[in-house]
Amino acid sequence: MARWCYRHRLVVLLLWLGALFGLGFSASTAGTNYANVFSLPDTDSKSAYDLMEKAFPNTSGDTDTVVWKVDEGSVRDQAVRDRIRPVLDDIAKMPGVGAVTSPYAARGAGQVSKDGTIAYAQVTFVKRANEVPKELVQDVLDTAQGADRAGLQVELGGQAIQRVQEPPQGLSEGVGIVAAAVVLFLAFGSFFAMTLPIAIAVFGVGTGLFATQLLSHTTDVPDIAPLLASLIGLGVGIDYALFIVTRHRKGIQRGLDPEEAAVTALNTSGRAVLFAGGTVCIALAGMLVTRLRFLDGVVIGTSLTVVLSVLAATTLLPALLGFLGPRVLSRRQRRRLAAQGPESEGASGLAARWSTAVEKRPRRIAALALVFMAVLAVPVLSLRLGATDQGNDDASTTTRKAYDLLAEGFGPGFNGPLQVVTEGGETSALVKGLQDTPGVAQVAALPPARGVTVIQVVPTTSPQSVETDRLIDRLRDDVIPAAGVQAHVGGVTAVSKDFSTVTGDRLPLFIATIIGLGFLLLLVAFRSLVVPLTAALMNLIAAAASFGVLVAIFQWGWGLELLGLGKEGPINAFLPVIMLSLLFGLSMDYQVFLVSRMHEEWVHTRDNARAVRVGLAETSRVINSAALIMVCVFMAFVLSGDSGAAMAGVGLAAAVALDAFILRTALVPAAMHLLGNANWWLPGWLEKRLPHLAVEPKEEAVPSTAAGAADTRAGAGADGGPASAVHGYVRTAEGDPVEGASVTLLSAGGRQLDRVVSLADGSYIVSVPAPGTYLLAAAAPSYGSRARHVVVGEGPLVYDVELAEVSEDEVDAVN
Repeated sequence: MARWCYRHRLVVLLLWLGALFGLGFSASTAGTNYANVFSLPDTDSKSAYDLMEKAFPNTSGDTDTVVWKVDEGSVRDQAVRDRIRPVLDDIAKMPGVGAVTSPYAARGAGQVSKDGTIAYAQVTFVKRANEVPKELVQDVLDTAQGADRAGLQVELGGQAIQRVQEPPQGLSEGVGIVAAAVVLFLAFGSFFAMTLPIAIAVFGVGTGLFATQLLSHTTDVPDIAPLLASLIGLGVGIDYALFIVTRHRKGIQRGLDPEEAAVTALNTSGRAVLFAGGTVCIALAGMLVTRLRFLDGVVIGTSLTVVLSVLAATTLLPALLGFLGPRVLSRRQRRRLAAQGPESEGASGLAARWSTAVEKRPRRIAALALVFMAVLAVPVLSLRLGATDQGNDDASTTTRKAYDLLAEGFGPGFNGPLQVVTEGGETSALVKGLQDTPGVAQVAALPPARGVTVIQVVPTTSPQSVETDRLIDRLRDDVIPAAGVQAHVGGVTAVSKDFSTVTGDRLPLFIATIIGLGFLLLLVAFRSLVVPLTAALMNLIAAAASFGVLVAIFQWGWGLELLGLGKEGPINAFLPVIMLSLLFGLSMDYQVFLVSRMHEEWVHTRDNARAVRVGLAETSRVINSAALIMVCVFMAFVLSGDSGAAMAGVGLAAAVALDAFILRTALVPAAMHLLGNANWWLPGWLEKRLPHLAVEPKEEAVPSTAAGAADTRAGAGADGGPASAVHGYVRTAEGDPVEGASVTLLSAGGRQLDRVVSLADGSYIVSVPAPGTYLLAAAAPSYGSRARHVVVGEGPLVYDVELAEVSEDEVDAVN
């Protein structure tokens, strides 16, 4: 497939462009229909909601609040009335506004604070918050704040108002892409190579978001799903393309022509990308076991975006590589390749030195890493799930100011009243019991409607307070049963509490599910029991440490002002499930890329120390680069204006950084050095029953005695040397010998097996570990490069290579 996409690159590009613009046009025509469905069957708040829907079936429109405060005097003063009343009248006349409830109306006395300095009016739109046109909301906001003057403060709160004060759509994605581009340019040193992962992410995320928008018309998709889908889509799209492009560039630098390098890259790293993308989708699908309808749409949006990102990386990317050819390397790299010939295999520099250090001191490094992660995990012991509201917004926003004014004038609990709902029966005893309950500031029974009575209860504490949660339990367990009636406690605060409780109860099952599925996938892929067990343990450590960071920042408030993220509060109840899904999927990516290279080396050498050392040295740099890109993309979502997305962004950024820089770079390789050959142990009976799922293309094992050196003897297989050889001459088109040409033998998976330099007569001989199909590449300064597949049987193969001379004004296929 990679070869077909490479050769038919224009067709592939046009198909992707058609898909992107076609879905974009359809989505823009259809519009959005996102819906936040917090339906929790068999909960008390759900029963209360059902009764309220029966009593008030036509109250689906969003209700927002206009709040004003005077510095001196009273809001009842004629000067204040004359300034506020025309504003409220103008808002009431706007198309799309259903009603405005003014404190200056006959029954508006309850909308003025006891000291007379704060009042509020309620603006009810005819549609839900996500359906109200932003232009209308902006008109309401501008009209209301037009009454603001010295001594009179006017602020607005509500979901619709919150939507218009968010930063421009796409700002966080744009900042993330720019930051990723900087990291990619530093990693590749080539502008063209830098654009490839960005392009793949844009196509993958673009088609994913448009498709999710269309699906919102057929199923319930929450409005946070597109944000989370773009967050994870950008991260995995850029990362997956990075892994493939890195392998492709290495292939060219080692003497392959661009087409063979692309095919080899897709056949190796491309397989790992497919496997990694599958693990991310499986981890995301694990959310379905919680049976929380709110998360179903999140699973759809994020999984669809990941699938399309993987599809773009495995089809569109080889096509784009075909357009670029050798320009995927920087000019300096192309000049060096032309002058010095192909590079030898093997890592060098800081990565190689660090890998050697881990091999020498595994106990010390493992202990330091464990202590560091344990310290970060300590705050998770005080984790409290809940729901953020506009009281957590930044202090400079009008929604936060309105929230604070209402709390100041009417009490902290006014922003999150409870609704006690009962059907039929006498409610006087219930009202009396509610009024006498400690923690209740105000009780007001609304007139019965359709046999249903709603009693509004205002707590003395804020919606996010622990005392408010205890009050809800007291009302359900003691007050309502004592009144002898059948009633249910509902309202946004009660729904949030029930959602947190249900999520917490189902979290262990969810964690067990995704860990179990991840274990089975790694077991099949790497034919080992210890590797998946290690991965599961590391995932739990990463989760604990990242949630510790999240609690310290968002629940304890450490650094919130620095990040501009408002006020501390509980962790969103839905976040652990979403974050654990993404974390387990992404950490599995890094585990696959790291261990697949170790496993490849183990298959060839049966030397665990060498396998771990080589695997870490050759993958740590690209894993760390990928993680740095992820961190940049995730942190950019702090700018999204959505507290849930900002919280997920910070949490995932911390999780990826800890996973890549501490666990995969230090703790995992140190543990594998300590475990030795046990890493690759699998009982024989289980080996026979497991299906075969190769992350890397199947290659013959090389005897360990032959792995380290380039033995050029032919036919020495019996004494531990190579089983056969390829030999011949490197000549020009005129038949002249080419001295000093670099001849490299690579496995079908792109692994360098032997490399020699031709002699004065042009002769060469490379060793072959076993019969099979290999790739033979030859290159020399001032000559073109050549790469061909060769099939080696039981005996030596004679194969002559012809190189064409390249003039100074020409550039061959590789150089």
